[in-house]
Amino acid sequence: MVTTRLRIGVAGVGHFGRYHALKVAASERATLVGVYDPNEERAKAIGWETGAPDLGFDALVAAADALIIAAPAERHHVLAAAALRAGKHVLVEKPIAATLAEADELAALAAAHRRVLQVGHLERFSAAHAALSGRLGAPLYIEAVRIAPFKARGTDVSVILDLMIHDLDLVLALVAAPIESVDAVGAAVASPHEDIANARIRFVTGAVATITASRIAQRTERRMRIFTRDGTMAIDFANRRLTMIARGRGQPVPGVAGFGFEESGWEEHDSLAAEHAAFVASVLDGAPVVVDAAAGRRALDAALQVTASMARSRARMEASGLLSGSDPG
Repeated sequence: MVTTRLRIGVAGVGHFGRYHALKVAASERATLVGVYDPNEERAKAIGWETGAPDLGFDALVAAADALIIAAPAERHHVLAAAALRAGKHVLVEKPIAATLAEADELAALAAAHRRVLQVGHLERFSAAHAALSGRLGAPLYIEAVRIAPFKARGTDVSVILDLMIHDLDLVLALVAAPIESVDAVGAAVASPHEDIANARIRFVTGAVATITASRIAQRTERRMRIFTRDGTMAIDFANRRLTMIARGRGQPVPGVAGFGFEESGWEEHDSLAAEHAAFVASVLDGAPVVVDAAAGRRALDAALQVTASMARSRARMEASGLLSGSDPG
């Protein structure tokens, strides 16, 4: 049984975990009961900043109704599983876990203990996602690009789990069909893991998505194009612009009978606050979980398929002499 204000603890208060802690501390429906981080100095600093005690993990679990797991990806499973076994609700950052078996165990634990398990795919709570969802019919082809300059933060995992997984989740939310095949290529350039990647994903319906991710670009760029039987949509996330050429919409397009041109935008909102509000509503009000364990698993499965395809591509290139056996850079 939870109180009117949900008692939340944050496990892992690094760069992004700090933002989680600050949002909980400012929440009208939740109370930050404590923070945990293996770096004790970091935990003390964030605890002081948010007005919450820094606790050991077991003490944090005991004090909370729910936990936000914002630790490095390889720790998601062990921390989330411990919280769920203790009967706590969990919001775990993406990816849900490191393996599908771990993701399945978390889902089973949440079901067995009748607890909310939400996965932190933040894009689902963005104003951009709300603006593009439901505007056109089922996609035939999707092209997504997400590139950014290099930052050391996040390089404990590949660009697939760092950046591409956001667009994988968005694509999977738009295409309600299983993946048939994946063809991917990528390379490690500035870190021990892949820093650039391109994946072509084919679904059993025939729909295709091409996704490019890079964290070694000279500029930041985020865009997406969606093609359907009814028209096309181009989304410029950086400039908050959505352009459509679609059947029966907007201003007529000369020479294209029945099709019109429409341009719109959206006002940004606090996506992290929206994600937290959805989590609290699921726990306190019984609202549906927006990004549940099944959605988190599907995104992880897609990311692992991209990673496996990339490894196969690299092996073929090495065998043909296109690449040396060592990582570039």
